[in-house]
Amino acid sequence: MKIGLYFGSFNPIHIGHLLVAIHIREAANLDEIWFIVSPQNPFKKNVDLAPENHRLEMVKLAIEPISNFKVLDIEFNLPKPSYTHLTLKELKKNYPKYDFKLIIGADNIEKFHEWKETEWIQKNVEILVYNRNKNQASSVNNQDNYFKIQNLPLLDISSTEIRNRIKENKSILYFIPEKVENYIVDNQIYL
Repeated sequence: MKIGLYFGSFNPIHIGHLLVAIHIREAANLDEIWFIVSPQNPFKKNVDLAPENHRLEMVKLAIEPISNFKVLDIEFNLPKPSYTHLTLKELKKNYPKYDFKLIIGADNIEKFHEWKETEWIQKNVEILVYNRNKNQASSVNNQDNYFKIQNLPLLDISSTEIRNRIKENKSILYFIPEKVENYIVDNQIYL
C-alpha cells in the first residue's frame, strides 16, 4: 500500500491543505493520505498554536467525507519538538509493509538541510514536493533527484490568514470546511 504522509500543524486545516492532498494522491497514484498532526514543529515558535487535540479534531472533521484520508496522532506520544525522521522510523516499525511517501511544500526544500537525519529520510522514503507559488517548484535544486516535483493548481490561502480573519471577525466561509468552522466557534479557538 502506498501512503502519502502529510505532516503539519494544521492550525487550522483549510481548503488549501485538502486540495493539495487530493491532487498529490491522484498525481502520485497513492492509496491513502495520512495527515500527521504535529504538536510542535521545531521551526515554528507560534504563540497562536491551538491545543493539539483541537487541531486533531478539526482534521478529523475536515477529512471525514474522504474515505482514503486518515489522521494520526502518532507525534503526540513522541518527544517534542516533533522531528520527521523519528515519526517516519516509528511508522516504518508499525507498518513495515507500507510504502511511505513524504509530502512537503517546496518552501521546505530551502531548509531541508537543517532537518535532522536528512540522509536517512532520503534513503528511506520518496519525497513528493508540491509548489506553494508559481516559481517554487521550478526553482527547487533537485540535482540528486531526491525530490519528486508535483506542480499543483495554486490556491493562495494560509492558516495564518484564517486565524487573522477570525480575530478580526471577518468571514472564513469557503476557507475551511463548515464543520471545522463550527468546531472553532463552539470551542472559541483563535478568538
